[in-house]
Amino acid sequence: MLTTACVGLSSLTFVLGYGLARISRRGPRTPERRYKDEAIFTTLHLAAMAAPALRTGLHRDSARKAVRHLHALLGTYAVAITSTDAALAWDGPCTDEVLTYARTALAAGRAQVFEGEPYGAVVVPLTVDGKIVGALAAFDDELSAGLVRTVTEVAGWVSGQLELAELDSSRRRAMEAEMRALRAQISPHFVYNALTTIASFVRTDPVRARGLLLDFADFARYALRRAHDFTTLADELTCVDRYLLLERARFGDRLRFSLQVAPEVLPVPVPYLCLQPLVENAIKHGMGSRGGSGEVRVVARDAGPEAHISVEDDGAGMDPEHARRVLDDDPRREGNGIGLANVDVRMRQIYGEGYGLVVETSLGAGTKVRLRVPKAQFSSL
Repeated sequence: MLTTACVGLSSLTFVLGYGLARISRRGPRTPERRYKDEAIFTTLHLAAMAAPALRTGLHRDSARKAVRHLHALLGTYAVAITSTDAALAWDGPCTDEVLTYARTALAAGRAQVFEGEPYGAVVVPLTVDGKIVGALAAFDDELSAGLVRTVTEVAGWVSGQLELAELDSSRRRAMEAEMRALRAQISPHFVYNALTTIASFVRTDPVRARGLLLDFADFARYALRRAHDFTTLADELTCVDRYLLLERARFGDRLRFSLQVAPEVLPVPVPYLCLQPLVENAIKHGMGSRGGSGEVRVVARDAGPEAHISVEDDGAGMDPEHARRVLDDDPRREGNGIGLANVDVRMRQIYGEGYGLVVETSLGAGTKVRLRVPKAQFSSL
């Protein structure tokens, strides 16, 4: 990405120099400083206007939005953008030969100059990760060496933006795949525990078994839906409640649970299944001590631009160094289960490194896991 950015800057630097020459040659007789300031502003402004569309990839809509800014940047008679097999967009009267010119340049793999009357063309391939994906064509009545190099530099900058688009797309695909993998790790553990609990009531209390099976179905429907990767905190707490109904059936009165939630944070968007694994972890460690009984507390507070959530148990706790190793461990490693590392990875992926889990624990003092969630709205990844 750094290499792409450097190529983009060098391309704009050359275009800026070419623009200065054109402004100086064609503009009014004003002080040289004014020419330079105007050229700098114009070049950077037009590049900034074209970049957002190009950062979505090369297609008809992005080409249509970017081509007019590239036309203004080059200052030629017309500019066109093509894919490998079609003319995507153009600004200014574009000749019918544009696709023929583009195919010749694509086959050659380098810039090509085509003489013509009254306008010739300079056509330069566009590349992404070394693969040719299209071409940039500029039509003008004067095909100077300066114009050839300028179109080549602008095409290099466009290729850099398209490559950044591909990197963004790859990052999103990788993040989505990672989230799917982490969610898939959560489901089997819950399924096993839930079905085992339900099975224990099938003969002794079939009515209750049926109710628990419906609760399990509600949870599964929520956890496995793929419409979005986010939900509201209210829905996430409902998911936790479904999980607790099954766990209470398993542990009975030995499991105590309390919930304290500020109404202001109920609509806050949160990632799917960011709380249930923490509650499951708290029950696992809390119930594993004190004779198989324990209490789990969930608190969600309004903290201005963020919601602060904590999940706490009154179990035996752990050594702080061990807690650090748990968070640093690879959540995908077999046997790591659905513990803290899974949620920690997801929070950092979505919100940034500053939003990982914070674990407060010590031997004999229970464990509290805290997380912060920005109130800003998120769409699916």
